[in-house]
Amino acid sequence: MSTSMFDSKIVAIALGLFLLSGLVAQSETINFKVDLKGSNEVPPNDAKGTGVITATFDTVTKKLSWNITHSGLTANPTMSHFHGPSNPYRTAPIIIPIPGNLVSPIEGSVMLTDEQANDLMNGRWYLNVHTAAHPPGEIRGQMIPSTSKP
Repeated sequence: MSTSMFDSKIVAIALGLFLLSGLVAQSETINFKVDLKGSNEVPPNDAKGTGVITATFDTVTKKLSWNITHSGLTANPTMSHFHGPSNPYRTAPIIIPIPGNLVSPIEGSVMLTDEQANDLMNGRWYLNVHTAAHPPGEIRGQMIPSTSKP
């Protein structure tokens, strides 16, 4: 085989691989950092507790991972979960319950469906933390993407 023919085959293979690489989904990690407070609840409450949820969402695997911290609550949390679809001014059904021990920090992850991922990415989910003193929720925050990076 001549060098010219060999070079042409290499170029053809390289071009094919380049074109195929454009078909492979590019993963993007979406970041969330959301303040949790009583004034975000519906209706708002005067609870002094606060919290923060930092979360990441992988757009290809659809894995949502979170770390929730809270302090100053009236008592230990009784429940915590993601709700949606919703906006900041109304309530919504539970989408993802947060299992296990709810002592701060709370870490976990879950795989989302396409519909759940769409609602999350469009800011239609919120997280709240419930206590005995505030059964509907003591602190809440709307899950709005904060930054993204390739």
